[in-house]
Amino acid sequence: MTDPIAPPSTDDFTLATQVTPAGDGRYVATIPDGWQQGRGAFGGLVLGALARAMLHAEPDAARALRSLSGEIVGPVLPGAADIAVKALRRGNAVSTWEAWLSQGPELLARASAVMGLARSSDRDGTEAPPPSMGAPWESVDVIPIGPPMGPHFARMYEFRSTGPQPFSGAERSEASGWVRLRKPVALGVPELIGLMDSWWPATFARELSPRPMATVAFTLQMLADPASLDPAQPLYYRAWAAASRQGFVVEKRELWTPQAELVAMNQQTFVIIK
Repeated sequence: MTDPIAPPSTDDFTLATQVTPAGDGRYVATIPDGWQQGRGAFGGLVLGALARAMLHAEPDAARALRSLSGEIVGPVLPGAADIAVKALRRGNAVSTWEAWLSQGPELLARASAVMGLARSSDRDGTEAPPPSMGAPWESVDVIPIGPPMGPHFARMYEFRSTGPQPFSGAERSEASGWVRLRKPVALGVPELIGLMDSWWPATFARELSPRPMATVAFTLQMLADPASLDPAQPLYYRAWAAASRQGFVVEKRELWTPQAELVAMNQQTFVIIK
């Protein structure tokens, strides 16, 4: 059977999430083909484009993105998309922004971001226990993921799993392993959003066969400077399902450097479609 979706128009995540200023807090994005999860572009790409627009709109480059939350309410199809950005408040050291993405008359995604200047602090540190990464990443086999069993966008990432495999009937809803873009690019906040969202839901480990799920809420906290990261080196991913109620699953995710520095944390709420 032939692949119904053409090869990606770009395999460069940075180019895929580029936005062009159009004046008055408006931006234009071009959603490339080949990054789909189902009908629409995968959430990491959509939220990455929204983050890029908000970062561009913030006039103080020293205000790093500290937190992002977002929802994707409809499929974002390949082609042109409009992004509107608004500052909710700009204080002396912290800014709060909101962005909306639409195609035609349809509002399809929104995100908000908190950006702030670095502050002197005697409380820096990581209380979360670092993961047990096991063998060096080079010795862990790459898992090929893509159509027909996996989403199209997964071809853009390299996954090296160290945890239970999806649909293996494991006892716990966990996932872990190394992840990076197949085409290395300089890492920024949008690229890290994509990396965080690229892995399959941890609850898949307990399943015996695929079942449709979708993210309905996404929150990410940035804890490291993306410019300090080597784009050629993968990051270690750790995730677990914290709870599941009435068809909704709350999942916690983390990205770590090989040196056990916590890069980012993420919480997602998934809906089990059936």
